[in-house]
Amino acid sequence: MRIPTGIEGFDDLVQGGFLSERVYVLSGPPGSGKTTFGVQFLAQGAAIGEVGLYATLLECPQNIINDMSNYAMNIITLVKMKKLLFADLGPRMEYGYMDEINEFLTTDYNIGKSSSESEAPSPSVVFKEIAAYVSEYEVKRLVIDSVSAIRFTSKDISLQEKEMSRFIRNLKKLGCTTVLLSEMTDPSAYSTEHFAAHGVVFMHNFLYDKTMTRAIQVIKMRGTKHDCNMHSVSFTEKGLKVEGYLE
Repeated sequence: MRIPTGIEGFDDLVQGGFLSERVYVLSGPPGSGKTTFGVQFLAQGAAIGEVGLYATLLECPQNIINDMSNYAMNIITLVKMKKLLFADLGPRMEYGYMDEINEFLTTDYNIGKSSSESEAPSPSVVFKEIAAYVSEYEVKRLVIDSVSAIRFTSKDISLQEKEMSRFIRNLKKLGCTTVLLSEMTDPSAYSTEHFAAHGVVFMHNFLYDKTMTRAIQVIKMRGTKHDCNMHSVSFTEKGLKVEGYLE
């Protein structure tokens, strides 16, 4: 079953949309359109009755809602109808609180920096919170922003890779069509999530013929014939629009 993304022009590149209940990675540098893609994907589903969840580890949900409300996606209405949900899974401790406490406590007390309230959550914590939302609200579309902000419990690269692989394998069992946003400035630097996901899409933002240009490229799409060339991307009043082949 194909899931239309709501991104004008994109579905033509991937045989009509994403395959249902699979995990996709959307990578790119800042300003390339990742957040807009994610919210547009959820809003399209919400408009046809599919509950969508935007789980953010980086930005305050209200800021995302405010920014995305500039597009004609009916974000506020969908949020009020509980068809579009936003969950803040990032560090909850206000900046400065633990710093002030640590000025009065010695390391002998062994508290402070290990507080889960002041650190980015681990893959297991993120999964458990998301799974609870999915179960309670019967979420069908999921966006996680971003996997780059997840805190790993080990500094060992090989263990981090196993941890991320386990995280993605568990996401696949949720029954959602999932888009993982991922920060990337070097298109040749692949991470574990790129290999573990069913599909990988790159968003580009670069200087082209003396003009800053945004583009999109489908790198990998299991079970789907896809166009792997770069296509230019523009921002319209409705959100992202994929246009012609970028020579």
